[in-house]
Amino acid sequence: MIKYQHILVVMDPVAENQPALHRAVSVAALQEQAGITLFLPIYDFSYEMTSMLSSTERDEMREGVVQGREEWLKTLLLPYEDSNIHFDIKVVWHSRPFEAIIQQVQDGQHDLVVKSTHKHAMIQSFIFTPTDWHLLRKCPCPVLLVKERDWPMGGNVLAAVNCCSDDKDQDALNNKIIAASAEVAQLLSASLHLVNAYPITPTNMALELPDFDPHVYNAAVKKHHERAMYEYAVRFDLEASALHLEEGLAEEVIPRCADETNASLVILGSVGRTGLSAALLGNTAEHVIDKLSCDVLVLRPDV
Repeated sequence: MIKYQHILVVMDPVAENQPALHRAVSVAALQEQAGITLFLPIYDFSYEMTSMLSSTERDEMREGVVQGREEWLKTLLLPYEDSNIHFDIKVVWHSRPFEAIIQQVQDGQHDLVVKSTHKHAMIQSFIFTPTDWHLLRKCPCPVLLVKERDWPMGGNVLAAVNCCSDDKDQDALNNKIIAASAEVAQLLSASLHLVNAYPITPTNMALELPDFDPHVYNAAVKKHHERAMYEYAVRFDLEASALHLEEGLAEEVIPRCADETNASLVILGSVGRTGLSAALLGNTAEHVIDKLSCDVLVLRPDV
C-alpha cells in the first residue's frame, strides 16, 4: 500500500468508534508522507423545509451544523496528535453521500477510500448501506471496507482472481490484484494466498448434447484454471501450498477460503457494472463481500 498517499476516510456520524479511521492510520503509518482526510457528508431535510426562515438564515443554520461536526472530528484526532501523518477535515452538506464522496475523490485526487461496515446485532451479519454499493460500482479509486478484525502482523492476505477467460483486461486486473496483495503481505509480514473459483459443469449441456461428457469438460476447465494459476504463481513467486482452486461460485468459494486461511484481508477486483447489466448479472464483488468477516480491498481495472 505504499502508493496510497492520499487517503480519504468516510466517517460515521453516529458511531462511537471509528474503525475506518483506525485502519487508515495503520495504512498511512506503513508509508512515508501519507495524508488522511476525514470526510463527512451530512444532510438534514428538516433544514430545507423550514419555511419560516429566510434562505440566508437556513444557510447560517447549515453552516452552524457543519462547524459543529468539524469540531467533533477534531476531537477524534486527539489520540493521533503525536503522529507524523498529516490530517485534513472536510464536512459537506449533501443529500447523496456517495456522490459527495466520489466528488471529493476526484477533487482531492485521493488514491484510497476507507469506510467501515456494521454488523447487525440481530442477524449477526454485516449490513452494507446503499452508499457502500454505489462506491463499489462507481468510485474511481480502490475502496477498503473495514469490519471489526485487526490486521495482525504475520497473518494471511488472500488475493481473489478470475482465471475464467483469456481476456487481456481480466489478466491485467488479476496482475494488479496479486501485485497489490503481495505488497500488503510484505508490509504486514503476512503470507499471501491466491484463490480462484472455476465454474460447475452446466447440467443442461449434458441434456442438450448427447455426446457431451461432463467429466471430460470438467477436467478440461479445471486444467485451464490450474495452468493459469501456476503461471501467476511463477510470476509472483508463490508456493503451491498458497494456491487454492475450487469448483463452485466465487461468492461461495472465496469466503470459505478466507475462513479456512483465517485471512485478515481479502483483495479482489470489481468491474463495477451499473444499470441494467448490474440488475441482471449482479456484481461478483458485492456478493462476495457480503459473506466475508474480514476487511475487503476492492480494486478497479486500470482505465
